[in-house]
Amino acid sequence: MDFQFSEEQEEIRKQVRALCSRYPDEYWRERDETGEFAWDFYQAVADAGYLGITIPQEYGGSGLGITEAALVMQTIAEGGGGTQACSSVHLGIFGLEPLIKYGTEAAKRKYLNKVLTGETHVSFAVTEPDAGTNTTQISTFATRKGDGYVISGRKVFITKARESKKMLLLTRTTPYDQVDKKTMGMSLFFADIDPEAVEIRELHKCGRKSVDTNMLFIDNLYVPKEDLIGEEGRGFYYIIDGINPERILVAAECIGMGKRAVEKAVQYAKERVVFGRPIGMNQGIQFPLAESYAKLETAELMVYKAAWLFDHGKPCGKEANIAKYMAAEVACEATDRAMQAHGGYGYIKDYDVERYWREARLFRIAPVSQEMVLNYVGEHVLGLPKSY
Repeated sequence: MDFQFSEEQEEIRKQVRALCSRYPDEYWRERDETGEFAWDFYQAVADAGYLGITIPQEYGGSGLGITEAALVMQTIAEGGGGTQACSSVHLGIFGLEPLIKYGTEAAKRKYLNKVLTGETHVSFAVTEPDAGTNTTQISTFATRKGDGYVISGRKVFITKARESKKMLLLTRTTPYDQVDKKTMGMSLFFADIDPEAVEIRELHKCGRKSVDTNMLFIDNLYVPKEDLIGEEGRGFYYIIDGINPERILVAAECIGMGKRAVEKAVQYAKERVVFGRPIGMNQGIQFPLAESYAKLETAELMVYKAAWLFDHGKPCGKEANIAKYMAAEVACEATDRAMQAHGGYGYIKDYDVERYWREARLFRIAPVSQEMVLNYVGEHVLGLPKSY
């Protein structure tokens, strides 16, 4: 087993680190206050080619793997931007897998270049208020009309809908009670976010203020047939192809955020003097930080094992889910311990660790809850009876 990154991969980390250094904590602290989307950071990532890192070369991308994408996302998180930085570019880096694999050649030629240059933002519209993680119970419906479809329904927790021109939209095209298998009868569209037919209402969150999260009210949205991805009725299976890469990239972001928090805490513990000695001399400070660092290093191994398996076309559901679970747990622990190491100052925005703490908490809920990951491991890895 080779645990060493290649020269090309190390160069990617170096270049991303240099890019992120132009956007220090002060920049992200300001975005956290104002809620302004980080347009200049987003465009810098696009200009450097990272939005197209996994897009095939024939469509203008780099044609690299999830391993390289994970390195990009981990390094961005390590730069201090947290979920505000990561979520601004996250979907552009991995989320177009269904379009790349199942879209028509015309659609790929039309849209992919605009995504990788930063011209077109894309949202992922799957979750619904009454369905949650039970995706088969979605009720947003697409009805055939002429050469296209008319879609109505609601979606929730839709990231960057305000900035996006397009969305990967999952709907039902056959009612749930008319399908032989509950995962059939859903279709995936690369639909316009047409303000005449889509009302966007922002949901105000605990953290990640500069990257909006929204509810969509879709009323008679017309989508031409050419914007249907793959076959009608098989949309659920197309989005499944993007689940493992998403788990891997989210886990990489967790590792980056956790390492940044520990780094901040270590720096503070070396400099802060109480009772005539640096607080970092105290085992009550040292041990929690050392333990969190050890857990981060361990979880990081699973992230890149999962990425390697995916890039080599091997099954990686177990590894991707475990990586997400462990990385989210330790990111929350590491950011909390970084706050604790700072004492009262940890609660002050100027020290940034409270922002890391607020933002890391999201990963124990999204894009899949820790409980649902354990359901997967219990049923599909351990062979236990289905628990839900």
